[in-house]
Amino acid sequence: MAMAYEAATAPAGRINDPAAGYDRLWHEVLVDITIIGVLFAVVMAWFLFRYRQKKPGEVGTAPPLSVASAVGWAVIPIFLFLADDLYLAANGWKLWNDYREVPADRLEVKLESGMYSWDYTYPNGVQAQNVLRVPAGKPVMLRMTSRDTLHSHYIPDFRVKEDSMPGRVTYLWFYPQKPGEHIVTCAEYCGVMHGYMAGKVVVLPEAEFKAWLEAEAAQQGAKAAAAGTATPAATAAKPA
Repeated sequence: MAMAYEAATAPAGRINDPAAGYDRLWHEVLVDITIIGVLFAVVMAWFLFRYRQKKPGEVGTAPPLSVASAVGWAVIPIFLFLADDLYLAANGWKLWNDYREVPADRLEVKLESGMYSWDYTYPNGVQAQNVLRVPAGKPVMLRMTSRDTLHSHYIPDFRVKEDSMPGRVTYLWFYPQKPGEHIVTCAEYCGVMHGYMAGKVVVLPEAEFKAWLEAEAAQQGAKAAAAGTATPAATAAKPA
């Protein structure tokens, strides 16, 4: 039996876009390290100028510091910089916890990873390989497993990445808000053709997505009927 990682469901109407949250956090990290870098550069430049050798053969001497001064010079900078780093880390933990709450109103798609393809199955049984079509303006959740080895479904534009593993069910979700195409790649080495395991997410207007999904269900159902096999898509395509 496959083990599953359960996802919490966020309250209705509340959508915390993972991409926007990670972009905001990364911006704050860049601001933080820029300020620290400039500050250290200014202090170092001042020391180089203030204590430079003024004549040949001159040897400098360090000014004596009291115990309180030595402790202050060590503790105060550490406290200031560490406090800022802990604040950013706490924001990262909160963002991760928020990401674990998947919106209740979502499209849920099953994904089976394998050497070397992404195989998607929609709720009505429609199957797609390497190209995931989704509607704009609706969160999308992937419930993932693998049929052979460890893979990692990575969508850079949406800042989400999660491993898919044999015998386990993992998940990720993202929030496509406008039509467009986005690269999917495997971020975990999975074999000699790992670099070729790529796909894409195609975000469609909602009406266009529904029309594609219905047409695909009918087409796959007709093919299954002609082959004499029964699939969820074939069942969904049959008239009531």
